[in-house]
Amino acid sequence: MPSLAAVKALNSSFSISYVPVAVFIGGTSGVGRSMAEAFARYTRGNAQIVIAGRNQQAADEILASLPKPSSTGWRHEFVPCEASLMKNIANFTTDIRQRFPKINYLVISSGYASLLGRKDTEEGIDVQLALRYYGRWKFVHELLPSLRAAQQAGEASSAMLVLDPARGIPIDVHDFGLKRKYSGMTAMRVSCTYTDMALQEFALRDPAISFTHIHPGFVNTPLYDSSHWAMRLVRPLVRMTAISPAVCAEHMLFALMNGEPGFSRRDDKGDVMGKSAYVATEDERKKLWEHTIQEVNGYTEGK
Repeated sequence: MPSLAAVKALNSSFSISYVPVAVFIGGTSGVGRSMAEAFARYTRGNAQIVIAGRNQQAADEILASLPKPSSTGWRHEFVPCEASLMKNIANFTTDIRQRFPKINYLVISSGYASLLGRKDTEEGIDVQLALRYYGRWKFVHELLPSLRAAQQAGEASSAMLVLDPARGIPIDVHDFGLKRKYSGMTAMRVSCTYTDMALQEFALRDPAISFTHIHPGFVNTPLYDSSHWAMRLVRPLVRMTAISPAVCAEHMLFALMNGEPGFSRRDDKGDVMGKSAYVATEDERKKLWEHTIQEVNGYTEGK
């Protein structure tokens, strides 16, 4: 477990011979924003960076602050995307694939948590599950051609999902998406299990690409600004004990830059973890995969 100082030193030594392409989904606030800023800093701005989210004003502030190298070949930009809708993700990923045939780093950290009841999007998917699982799956699935192209060119190829690989719960293969029995807490935790299962399946299908499920730890992010009473209760604790997004980003970036081919679970320091709380069977993984494709049917290309 390297110290924060050691992690910063390792990150600062990051060097590659090409201009990398990095896409940060949920990059306008919290951990995603800090990761995008740190990545730009350690590459000295010599990278093609795409920040996706909903907040144009925040994106403008971030882009203005990123270092601008004197060399050519780099591009820093914001691409808006409301990630709770699969059709929006389809449009976003089509655009990104066309403009970036190769992607080296894909980071998805868009956060959402609710203890309230089920609330469906216009596509019939619960908002919390859409943002924490289905939409994330779709981003990875649709951008795989660009990740594969980077790997085939001998470059870094890594997808990282920031959620929680340690706190998954058993799943019900007869109630994927919690359409029969729902609670906010169950949706929050089962999305962690779904994410773990899906990334394992992605890695089995593309073993030369790095797929990482990582836990950010207790971070002071806008996630805790919710008006829900439970969030109001923990807010003082957050302010006193949670780490800053900038500190968290150093560890997350260390794991991203040092990702190895295949699937891995990592903790809040970027270290490789053991098994998750719930280990799914091969049959369960395949059933979840088939269900996910059906759930985003009409907005997903291929298998």
